[in-house]
Amino acid sequence: MHALWRCFPSLTQKADPLASSALQPGDLVGVQESKGNQLAVVESLQGSKARLKLGFDRKSVVLPQRQLDLICPLPSGAELPDGLGASPWHLKAEQLDPSCLDRRSWGAAWLLLLESDETVEIDFFSDLVCGGTNPSQLALCWLALMGPQLWFRYKQDQIKARSAVELKPLRRQQRLKALEQQVEQRWKKLLSARQQLDLQSLPPALSNRLEQLMDVVSGSLEFAQLDRVVQQSLVGLRLDQDRADLRLLLVDLGLWDPHQLASMAGTTWSSGFSPALLEEAERLVELNTSERPGDSKRIDLCDQRCVTIDDQDTRDIDDGIALERREDGTQRLWIHIADPGRLIDQDSALDLEARRRGSSLYLAKGNLPMFPDCLSTGPFSLRARTRTAAWSIWAELTSDGELGDHGIQRSWVQPTYRLSYEDADELIDLAPPEDTDLAELDALLSRRRDCRVRNGALLMDLPEGRIRCRDGQPSLEVSEPGRSRQMVAEAMILAGAVVARIAEVQDLALPFRSQLPADLPPSSELEALPDGAVRFAAIKRCLSRGLMGTQPAAHFSLGLASYAQATSPIRRYGDLVVQRQFQAQLNGEEALDRDAMQLLISDFDAAVREGIGISREDQRHWQQVWFELHHKEQWAAQFLRWLRPQDQLGLVRIDDLAMDVAAECPRDSEPGEGLLVNVQHVDSARDQLRLVASAH
Repeated sequence: MHALWRCFPSLTQKADPLASSALQPGDLVGVQESKGNQLAVVESLQGSKARLKLGFDRKSVVLPQRQLDLICPLPSGAELPDGLGASPWHLKAEQLDPSCLDRRSWGAAWLLLLESDETVEIDFFSDLVCGGTNPSQLALCWLALMGPQLWFRYKQDQIKARSAVELKPLRRQQRLKALEQQVEQRWKKLLSARQQLDLQSLPPALSNRLEQLMDVVSGSLEFAQLDRVVQQSLVGLRLDQDRADLRLLLVDLGLWDPHQLASMAGTTWSSGFSPALLEEAERLVELNTSERPGDSKRIDLCDQRCVTIDDQDTRDIDDGIALERREDGTQRLWIHIADPGRLIDQDSALDLEARRRGSSLYLAKGNLPMFPDCLSTGPFSLRARTRTAAWSIWAELTSDGELGDHGIQRSWVQPTYRLSYEDADELIDLAPPEDTDLAELDALLSRRRDCRVRNGALLMDLPEGRIRCRDGQPSLEVSEPGRSRQMVAEAMILAGAVVARIAEVQDLALPFRSQLPADLPPSSELEALPDGAVRFAAIKRCLSRGLMGTQPAAHFSLGLASYAQATSPIRRYGDLVVQRQFQAQLNGEEALDRDAMQLLISDFDAAVREGIGISREDQRHWQQVWFELHHKEQWAAQFLRWLRPQDQLGLVRIDDLAMDVAAECPRDSEPGEGLLVNVQHVDSARDQLRLVASAH
């Protein structure tokens, strides 16, 4: 240290500061910019501003003189140089890298200035650190001082060493900033690479950002609500507006299932049942064999030949039908409905969860039940040869199919056997002498259906195609409107008419279903259309949306004076509400009044509509996946009607797929006209499908 003092005896006799000199053309200056500090040569002066040749590329700019630090004036008699590499500067880029500085000389200079508590100018500092004051040495020192170093303060050519006390927090800030820069670099690399990653292995800062992106894709967060740095990174990648593009990024990163529905994220469906709810469900399964309130008052109907009819893969069976032949020769129809209310108390944790869901959710990969599976397919389900609690609705029909005597009561039932729709169709057609129940039930319910048609009911049964996901692959499944499906559907409608009639007589509030009358096209116009899908499309266009309310009202398309859904309490919360209203009445308790019922309807109906939206999005997505696999095929179709004629968008029926789909159609297309449909563009990841129909 003393040697340094001897080498620089002028430390206490400072030279005149360069900053006091006025700028002149040809001077070497430092430019302070937010994007980084640069060297420049003054080209000319323009009042308080200076025109500069900036950097080695000699870019010409005009800047205020206050942004400039004089590093070295143009030597007397020297010619105005063209730039940094021109005479008299002869600067080279490799000479100006701060890493060229001797770290030991830099540290020694800091100790010297710290102990002396002196302020020096850049020429002195350059001599101290670099051993000289030539232009390249001065420029190098200026760049180093203006860089990220912490040791010295530099302002207006005045250099002073910072104390150790000052350095400690600055070093901490520098380390934090370096860590932040590392995070930013890793973040940009992560997004640009678009390679699969493990969210759990990432630093919290990065995993938090990715979770924000997932929230944006799910719709629970808007782009504007993202952290600023996340927004900026998306702008750089042009992902700041389109959720579909952002979703594709997350798919590439392995953070989003390409078949995951954005609308489901954040809903009660996305998280499944909590461990506490599953534990409670298992407790109720065990409780099922115990005596429950009201069990002793149930009528025992286990001797009836009750049959359940469902799709082959249905596991939660909530209804069955039976035929009673009475001694007076009349026939009585029985519709037995599962009774989950026997185990599920109102406002219990499982009841509230079912209310939040509103209904079971039907997706291509399978169903998400309203109640835990161990209950919905266990004690709630009307399983063959199993004694099960039920609500039993009975009805007698007049010769013309009108509703005669009817009633509802709690019961015990034991289904004799379970049938698929295909098996039931066969039994109805064959009507074997030893088992004619289904054939007679079909005749009874056909009479009832004819009665509804006379009362204005609309029958528009067609094969229905639906895309299912089997082992990760889409497959087409078509449900045919066979006799057993029509029979079961008619039985369920009859049950809804019975409970609505009883509730109306007893002034009981229920979630009634209704539909306003429609102004249908004249009969002559409808009859001129081909029967089937084309005519049905013209009718459906006129129908209003179904309504739900606490007062009984007519349902136009069902041809009923009043109606309430009541046959799926395992799958629809509103049907469970119907049972609870009747239970309260049978027990002499106070049922919900209409105001309370309306509040309850508003609560669960919103969940039902959300579920319907999710199911539709799911089916639309899997249709697109299916069309991706079959994009080279074409299908015969019928034009049904226009959707947006200005865009040539029409609705067509593809019989081979049993689907009504939107397609671009020829401008002169008429209802019933035959067309050929091709896939012009499909991208399931972006929710895009464009079908084009052309004339044969």
